Formats: sequence, structure tokens, C-alpha cells
Amino acid sequence: MDKKDITYIIAAFFIILVIAFVIKPLATGQPVNTGLSFTTTVPPTSPPLVTYTNITTITTAPTTSPPTPVPTWNQKIQTIGFVNPSNYGISSNQSLPQGRPINATLPDNNFTVYATITGTAGGTTQIVNIPFPYWELSYTITQAASPAAVSSFQITPTFGSGASISGVQGSFSTVQPQFSIQVMDATDPNRIVRTITPPGGIDFNLWSGTAYAVPAVTVTTFAKYATISPTPTASNTDPRPWLEKFYEGGRGYYFIINSQNIGSYTLKILIPSRYIGKY
Repeated sequence: MDKKDITYIIAAFFIILVIAFVIKPLATGQPVNTGLSFTTTVPPTSPPLVTYTNITTITTAPTTSPPTPVPTWNQKIQTIGFVNPSNYGISSNQSLPQGRPINATLPDNNFTVYATITGTAGGTTQIVNIPFPYWELSYTITQAASPAAVSSFQITPTFGSGASISGVQGSFSTVQPQFSIQVMDATDPNRIVRTITPPGGIDFNLWSGTAYAVPAVTVTTFAKYATISPTPTASNTDPRPWLEKFYEGGRGYYFIINSQNIGSYTLKILIPSRYIGKY
């Protein structure tokens, strides 16, 4: 065989291989068998779309723990004893923590006169601005001229027989002194902050330790005479000056003063000295 025949034989063999391994599988729908191993990756397929109807929504209530019972007292007195300090992690030889040292510097409790009001007759004052959060009002009055006294006063009892005769000679007159202060809010004229009158009333004679100018009272019986005379005594009951405390401020005030049958009056507005320079 010559070279040309060998070429024909190889070409025919190659054609047979192509028919057997390529053309035939393609014609029959089978994969081409080349004798080599290949890994074929199949892409994932999406699941079919499912439509749901008549869906019922179920709501689940949140889980709650039962409330903690509030401890109550059985109204019995408890007796508290002592335990080993080691129960609290404290050593028996450990010193107890010291408290905060006491500040030896005492606060300034002095007061300073901020304004004064004096007079004899009643009236309405000017507005005074009080910018402080706390202030005090000190006030006092003096006695007017003494009223006219009784010339004599005598009682003669009969003790069941005869007639009793009593008489008053001379003149007797008294005038009751009156004094009051109305503290008004200047920012609200309809607001009366406070109405102030001397506590317990006004009694100059009691405060000075002397009785009213009344002469001796003579009581006459059948065989016995007794004379009762008022005796002046020292008195520590004078309440003057009076003091009112006001836990407000930061505004203006004015005062309406009613004064009758007194000598004079003096009002002092006091502020804590520690406020000076801060307001």
C-alpha cells in the first residue's frame, strides 16, 4: 500500500468516529460521548408561585409575668438584731466610714434695715420694690395722750336691808386705739398680701405695768370698811415691736395704714444681711 491509500484509510476512520460520537447522539437527542468527564451545573429553578386565599391572621398576646405582690406590714413591731459584719463584706477590725465634717462657719443670720415708714396718721404709702425672696416687717406704735380719768367711784351695799345707793362723780372717758396694716401687691392691686393687726389687741397700760387712771374704790359695810386701790406693778408683757415674716418677694409692694388714737408708728422692712450684693 502506498501512502495515498493509508491517507484514505485514516480519513475514513476519522469520519466513522465523527458519525458514531457526534452526529448519531445529536440525531437521537443523547449527549455527545467524547469519553471525557465534564461536570454540568444545572441552574436552580424558582419554585412555582402559590396564591393563598382566606388567610386568617393569628395575633399572639405578649407574655407578661405576674405582678410582684406589694409587701404589707402586719402591724407588729419588728425587733432588729445584730449580725456578723462579715455578712456584708466588712472586716471586724475595719474602721467605719466617717461622716462629713460639720462646717464650723455659721450662716449669717443678721438682718439689715431695707426701708422705714413712720407717721402718726393713717394713709397709703409709695411703692417699695423688694427683690429679695424673704423679708420681715417689724412694726411698733406709741401711746397717745392719756384720756381723762374718773373723779371718784363709790359703792354702798346694804346686804339685804334698806336701799343701795351708788353714784359716779366727775367724768370718765376712754378711747380705744386702733392700728392695722394692709400689705398690697403693686403688680396686682386687687391682691391683699396680708392684713396685719397687733396680736391680742392694744393695751398700753398693761404693757407699762400700770392700771387705768381710776381712783380708789371704797366698799362700805355695816361695821367694816375696806379700801381697794390698784397698785402699779412691773410688767414684762410688752410685745412691741411685732414681727411679720414674708416668704415671697421679687416685686413691688405698698402699704395701707389705718391709725386711730395712737401717738405714732414705725415700720421697718428687714432683709437678711447675706442677701446684700446678691440681688
